[in-house]
Amino acid sequence: MKLTILGCYAATPRTFTNPTSQILEIKNRLFLIDCGEGTQVQLRKNKIRFSKINHIFISHLHGDHFFGLIGLVSTFTLLNRNTDLHIYGPKGIKEIIKLQLRLANSWTNYGLHFHELESNVSEIVFEDDKVVVKTIPLKHRIYTNGFLFEEKIDKRKLNTDAVQNYEIDKCYFQNIKNGKDITLEDGRVIENAQLTFDPKPPMSYAFCSDTAYNEAIIPLINGVDVLYHEATFLQSEEGLAGKTMHSTAKEAATIALKAKVKKLIIGHYSTRYENIGLFKEEAEIIFPEVLLADDGRSFDF
Repeated sequence: MKLTILGCYAATPRTFTNPTSQILEIKNRLFLIDCGEGTQVQLRKNKIRFSKINHIFISHLHGDHFFGLIGLVSTFTLLNRNTDLHIYGPKGIKEIIKLQLRLANSWTNYGLHFHELESNVSEIVFEDDKVVVKTIPLKHRIYTNGFLFEEKIDKRKLNTDAVQNYEIDKCYFQNIKNGKDITLEDGRVIENAQLTFDPKPPMSYAFCSDTAYNEAIIPLINGVDVLYHEATFLQSEEGLAGKTMHSTAKEAATIALKAKVKKLIIGHYSTRYENIGLFKEEAEIIFPEVLLADDGRSFDF
């Protein structure tokens, strides 16, 4: 699982920082999460192939989280894309994007599919044979979701030495990988655990975009391997955080601690702060496994 931060600062873009956008690579799938201004440039800087992006998840309709979307949708057309693109986001996102395309007379030459969200409870929004994605309802000034990405458990791995020892024919290998026991010609039943190795534990990533401190999300993210939680302010601006329905670094760390996550990544820093290291210092008082997001930074897990 690899996470690439394309942008992680709040509100307005600057020459040296970008608003929220990130790429998650998990089980050979590539997901774009939020799409603030500058996302296309950041994709190119980080050498991420546009053609690999088939699913885009938008947390909410504040500009610093989706103003780059129409540009990316349009660029896909210029690049002669022919693969379907799926966009998951709040109700209204379809109307916004289609209006821009209609007024520009710039319809896509590929399938553009919108999956509009309006539920206030967690729901599955994407699932295939390797990954499932669920919403994490957040508490912000407008309807907002985070997203939980979970790997599915792999098939068991064949113990080649064991199957050769029992002289098991190759035609049974798939059944063994699927977890089945094997009955030999002499009637002996060989338990699957003797013929296979456990698969790697499935990994999980929770993206919690703009949100006030909200313990209601704890059961949804409990025990995740990696939690990205916004930390717009330091605790010294707690009042401002409450007023704007954002979180402080201390509050993000408190959520991480109570949810028993393995690692916490904080981001969405207010541009009022010159030193983002202060966020890490504040969060580590509560939760020790803290990583700082920054534009262009990648994490391999």
